[in-house]
Amino acid sequence: MSEAAMDESFSGNPLDVAAVDAFARDGVVCLRGALSVDWIETLRAGVERNIAEPGPYTRGYTAEGQPGRFFGDYCNWRRIPEYKAFFGESGAGELAARLMRSKTARIFHEHVLVKEPGTQERTPWHHDQPYYCVDGEQVVSFWIPLDPIPKEICAEFVAGSHAWGRWFRPTKFVGVDYEHDDDRLEKTPDIEAARGDYDIRSWALEPGDLIAFHYLTLHGAPANPSAGRRRAFAARFLGDDAVYAQRGGEVSPPFPEIVGRLAQDDALPEELFPVVYRDRKFEEAEA
Repeated sequence: MSEAAMDESFSGNPLDVAAVDAFARDGVVCLRGALSVDWIETLRAGVERNIAEPGPYTRGYTAEGQPGRFFGDYCNWRRIPEYKAFFGESGAGELAARLMRSKTARIFHEHVLVKEPGTQERTPWHHDQPYYCVDGEQVVSFWIPLDPIPKEICAEFVAGSHAWGRWFRPTKFVGVDYEHDDDRLEKTPDIEAARGDYDIRSWALEPGDLIAFHYLTLHGAPANPSAGRRRAFAARFLGDDAVYAQRGGEVSPPFPEIVGRLAQDDALPEELFPVVYRDRKFEEAEA
């Protein structure tokens, strides 16, 4: 590959300009070997700490008496040192900024999703931005597997759906719709009933790989009937154009510190959503 077709290195691996273009076009891209083994081990330790010491937003999606366990939790990065170190020291913010074509990357939140062996619950098809309290085009989530993931149990993404110009009514993982007063929201298409009509992307993944996707990209995930764990850490970032959004109903995460206290399109407070990467070349050019 020529130097012209390659961005600067990230964690020892070049970020291909084609990957940045694919993210913009498809709303999802798989980046192989983006994270070092050391950071995967750090996140594994953090997830085990999180399971042992769940936060206030912990969810259990598996009914009592059913096999497996589907564990979810979010907004713990300030209290779990492994998460905090990842955001601040891994270089993931720089990778996020480059994918978003943004001068900066800020933490939105993290989301841990663990499907233990034998878990039967699917993650329903949805996209995230309708229930987030932020708007913006420069947004990205990293879906980071902490275990080897066969393609059959990998999260799935509808390529290009971020650019449909359609917003779907948010659905909770237990299958209940959020209550939102927003005329633009429509029912999510039945992707499972017509899978052949969509460009559905998923991959067999190894620890160190990650999937980057836009907040408007439709996605879901299969059950985990395998004998292995399916631990995933989702790191969510905001770029230069991110602003506060009023949703006319419940948002997730709830962010009680700001919901109802900011106006539509207000700047987001940096103390709550700190900058973890800033491209100094832009600052120097603008000085």
